[in-house]
Amino acid sequence: MKAIVRVLSVLLSAVLVTGSAKPAVEDFPATVNGGAWPAGHVQGIAVDAANEVVYYSFTTMLVKTDLEGTVLGTVTGFTGHLGDLDFNEKDGRVYGSLEYKEAESFYIAIFDVDRITGMDMDAETDGIVTAVHLDEVVQDFTADMDGDGVFDGTIADTPDHRYGSSGIDGVTFGPAFGWKNGKQLLTVAYGIYSNTERTDNDHQVLLQYDVTRWRKYEQPLTQEAPHTSGPATPDGKYFVRTGNTTYGVQNLDYDAFTHTWLLGVYKGVKPQFPNYSLFAIDGSSRPVRGAIEGQPAYEEGLLLPLLEQGLHHEPTGIRGWNFTADVGLESLGNGYFYIATQGRAVEDGVTRQTAVLDLFRWTGAPSSPFELVAR
Repeated sequence: MKAIVRVLSVLLSAVLVTGSAKPAVEDFPATVNGGAWPAGHVQGIAVDAANEVVYYSFTTMLVKTDLEGTVLGTVTGFTGHLGDLDFNEKDGRVYGSLEYKEAESFYIAIFDVDRITGMDMDAETDGIVTAVHLDEVVQDFTADMDGDGVFDGTIADTPDHRYGSSGIDGVTFGPAFGWKNGKQLLTVAYGIYSNTERTDNDHQVLLQYDVTRWRKYEQPLTQEAPHTSGPATPDGKYFVRTGNTTYGVQNLDYDAFTHTWLLGVYKGVKPQFPNYSLFAIDGSSRPVRGAIEGQPAYEEGLLLPLLEQGLHHEPTGIRGWNFTADVGLESLGNGYFYIATQGRAVEDGVTRQTAVLDLFRWTGAPSSPFELVAR
């Protein structure tokens, strides 16, 4: 009995030292209101569950709130496209995709979120944002695929852009593909142009990076003179066949509870594919080297399998769901997720973009992979 009392005393002391026990995500609010903002629509979210803080990307600004929807700060001044976000539990920072297509520059923006303490803090001058350049993305985006010596630019109706790349969007932290545990890597998903005239754009492309080696690359954000400090190559490059989508993986999320990678997309339009809006990668299956179908010349790569759940399209073998999770998808643990819905509100004659988060529980059912948590 005395031994049990000593153990309980130690556990209680640990809770007192850390301030509080880790919050139970099952008890998180069923709805969180992200406010209304004079910016682009919500692109992605990140949740620091331990501190009960939410981060929203509204295309040209970052918003920080608590779980009650109280605004804790904002970062403004982005002239590029701020996309999906994720929170890195290892260093306590938020990572997000950041595109400057016209400048042919693609970055991961890294936010020192403890510095976000006020409204309209500047992305360049307030010491909050650093950026790491992704050269692999640039090489695929600017690829002259028809060999005419001219890169056709930021358009979809062209044979240029390797794999149909339109840049990057979805980001998340998770283990190396095929592993349930291990070092957390940053996974970055390509945007993919919708183009029904080509066959080499039917895979989603995922890059993995070990960000523990990135401090040497981080530079302050300089939008008028984009820097090129970053890794020359990713630590891994992977392909998953889903059929062509409209702008690729909008939201990417790894769920450690089910060991599943979730891909929220805007539906594709090629009639030979099922054009689901949500796909899942089986996190327990190792990548296999094989042919990347549809390429102009034979090419091999590391292929990832879709999860054997959801709706099944027999002609192609593709699985997925007709469920919208393309502007904010975040795993909270224990099978719970926040999923964002975008909207608009008019205030004083000004149209503002809104985001509302709803709490869902994963089911994987073909009819709907999530069920809404009611309070």
